[in-house]
Amino acid sequence: MENDSSVTEFILVGFTDQPQLQLVFFFLFLLNYMFIVIGNLSLINLICLNSHLHTPMYFFIFNLSFIDFCHSLVITPKLLMNFVSEKNIISLAGCMTQLFFFCFFVHSECYVLTAMAYDRYVAICKPLLYTVTMSPQVCSLLMFGSYVMGFVGAMVYTGDVVRLSFCDSNVVNHYMCDIFPLLHLSCSSTYTSELVNSIIVSTIVIISSFIIFISYALILSNILNISSAQGWSKAFRTCGSHIITVALFYGSGLFTHLKTSSDGSMDRGKFFSIFYTNIVPMLNPLIYSLRNKDVIFALKKSLKRIAN
Repeated sequence: MENDSSVTEFILVGFTDQPQLQLVFFFLFLLNYMFIVIGNLSLINLICLNSHLHTPMYFFIFNLSFIDFCHSLVITPKLLMNFVSEKNIISLAGCMTQLFFFCFFVHSECYVLTAMAYDRYVAICKPLLYTVTMSPQVCSLLMFGSYVMGFVGAMVYTGDVVRLSFCDSNVVNHYMCDIFPLLHLSCSSTYTSELVNSIIVSTIVIISSFIIFISYALILSNILNISSAQGWSKAFRTCGSHIITVALFYGSGLFTHLKTSSDGSMDRGKFFSIFYTNIVPMLNPLIYSLRNKDVIFALKKSLKRIAN
């Protein structure tokens, strides 16, 4: 797909335009990026190297960590360049590539979180059928479907933006190539692009939210029938991490995409997007590791293996 844009490159404004804060933010986001890389790669290695973590739940956590790691790899290096370079320039092709992978990993994460909700429902409500229902084939199919749906959504998103023309300004009011700042710059009609964006986002949110809501409604109904305190504790321990992750990811994502035409809305969207591009990928390894006996045991086992 080609367009007739006279613009061949974009300038990313970055997170802040205040010079006195540039260096401070650079080190904060660099530290954040190090936590993302170390945390997610450590969790991936723990799951790979410890056979007792080769279960459906940790299979999904493995993929979630992989997506978070790749997601940060697409976004954060360019963000860091904003703080140390006078002009952070990205080519038109590079911008479209970043937009594609950004959409791909965000959409895939939505579907993975949805699959994890279904996994928790089966684990709590149908424990006797768990190994059959969540067989390796079913888990692989769910993950394959998540990535395929993420790919399709990203292709539609990116293809829609590629068709637009960029004629005058090339200054993107963001630290990455996101769809709303690019639509704001386009000199061609953006009605169709905005409509497609609304349909895709609404479809993903409605389907994912519906499945997650139904799963947890059934889980809650099942928990209310559990008489023992130990059963309640186990159920909440099983679902707590996923609920926190879903709340952080969907909450920040929805605030980011509550769009109006004002510049203030752009700045607000830029601020909230930091949460699901940088904060959530950093917190996920901690959420699924702290107070998780299986992961802590695997960590101790791996450290002991290295020490010996």
